[in-house]
Parts: sequence; structure tokens; C-alpha cells
Amino acid sequence: MIHLINEKRIVPVVAINDSSKAADLASALVAGGLPIAEITLRTPASLDAIKIAANNKDLLVGVGSLRNAEDLKRAHDAGAKFAVSAGFSPSVAVEAARLGIPYFPGVATPTEMLQAINEGITTLKFFPAETLGGVNALKAMTAPFPGISFMPTGGISASNAKDYLALASVVAVGGSWMVASKLIDDGDFESIITLTKEAVSYTHLT
Repeated sequence: MIHLINEKRIVPVVAINDSSKAADLASALVAGGLPIAEITLRTPASLDAIKIAANNKDLLVGVGSLRNAEDLKRAHDAGAKFAVSAGFSPSVAVEAARLGIPYFPGVATPTEMLQAINEGITTLKFFPAETLGGVNALKAMTAPFPGISFMPTGGISASNAKDYLALASVVAVGGSWMVASKLIDDGDFESIITLTKEAVSYTHLT
């Protein structure tokens, strides 16, 4: 199912406070035509949410905000099929290779890019994208790395996602605007479906 990231080009980044909302969130993303969720390890509910969301066989569930290999092992045991971290972690890279799942490490400098590339990783998370200078910074920093793909995340919104997706080096963007924590907390899954459908439409304009 990992091809879905290449196909859909948007990865919803989820911070969930109540795991009991995970099943409805999964259904909403599927209904909205974007059956992907990077559930971040930012709340105590995260691992339970991964397990519940992974029960939806139409949803590709990944784990974000990883800090170490043990985080990844627990998330993988819960059902995560891909891994994302804010920075590059050699231990996570080794564990991801052992488990046979894709790992998208965060990079902010050419040095970090080289470290990840030297571990055989070819798709990198440019993070935090907007803080680092946005589209222009990504263009400049990716020029020395032909053949490497990027998944910019951090400050990506409905207003700028298309600009990132227009770059040849960008395979997908990560964003939380369609799965905002308040919408999940409020159980407003109809709004999540609507925002998800709108997000999917951006990929047809690039």
C-alpha cells in the first residue's frame, strides 16, 4: 500500500488525543479519498490510535515523531507501515531496515541529507519546511541531490500545498490542516471529509 503516498501526494499528519476517535478518523480519511494517516507519537493515545486505525484495511497507517528504534518497534507492532521522524536517527534507520518498512527522516541541512542518503534513504522529509524558507529554500537545497525525493512538512497548508507539489523533487507533502486536532476532538468528521476531498483536488492541479 505504500504506493499510495506516491499516488495521493499528501500525507495527513495526525496528533490525536483520544484513541476512541481513531476508527472514525480512519473512516473519514478513506471517505475523503486520502486513505493515509501519519499518526504522531505526540500524545499518550498515539499507539492505541495506531492500532485502532490500522484495523481499517483501506487505510495506510504510519507513525510520526519517532525518537528511537524502540518507538518504531512499538508502533510497528501496533500496525504502522511506514515511519517518519523530525530529524534523522541512525537507530531508527537500522530498525526500519530490519523491519522492512519505509523510513522518511526529517532533514534541514545538506549535511543531514548526506547522512540519510548514505544510509540508502532516497525520500527525505524537509522539515520544518516553511520555517526553513519554504519552496525557494527547498529548490536551492535539493539542486545538489538529483534523484532524491522530498516530502516537505511543517507549515504546509491549503494555501501553499500546491506550490510545493509543483516541484519535481517533491513526491508528497505532509500536513495537518485537514485533520486538525480540534476537529478530531470535536468529532467533526464531516468537516474532515470535506477538507480531505479539497486536499485531494490539489494534486490534480499540479
